[in-house]
Amino acid sequence: MRSRAGAELRADAARNRARILQVAREQLAAGDNSLQLNSIARLAGVGVGTVYRHFPNRHALVEALSVERFRELVQEARAAAEAEDALAGLHRLLRFALDRALDDADFAAVLESTGDVGAQTSELRAELDEAVAGLLDRASLTGAIRRGIEADDVRRLLCGVEHAVRSGDSDRRELYLGVLLEGLRPPR
Repeated sequence: MRSRAGAELRADAARNRARILQVAREQLAAGDNSLQLNSIARLAGVGVGTVYRHFPNRHALVEALSVERFRELVQEARAAAEAEDALAGLHRLLRFALDRALDDADFAAVLESTGDVGAQTSELRAELDEAVAGLLDRASLTGAIRRGIEADDVRRLLCGVEHAVRSGDSDRRELYLGVLLEGLRPPR
């Protein structure tokens, strides 16, 4: 297991990191979204300094917890990019991503964050952007979507839909997603 700096973690440090993540997942499963680092340290049986060495702030912990969801999203983006019908692949990917973001607000925050992100999140975002860019290029070449749409545009627009659904009526989810999908199409 690698630390944030990329060096191999000692066995005890790797165990501590895994225990911290396990406790954080248990807290989330129990409905406690606060992820207070001091509380997690106590529950994990480690010093608070140990928690802060691995996760300097709550966002770093949330990023680590979101890795598996991010990997699922990257896999879905790659599958969508290989779909025979690029537009259908894009529709499927956007629905998948929206479902995951609505299911996990912390993951949604990691997905939309643009500033200080960890190395693993940066790598996953680059993989996601590469797959989405390939999908968008194919869809654009066939005339299914307007030209000039980039992966970052799609991520930002999807985050807007996620916010609209969260702040309004969840029954409007399909309507909002449909508006996004229609907006990606070329002008008529």
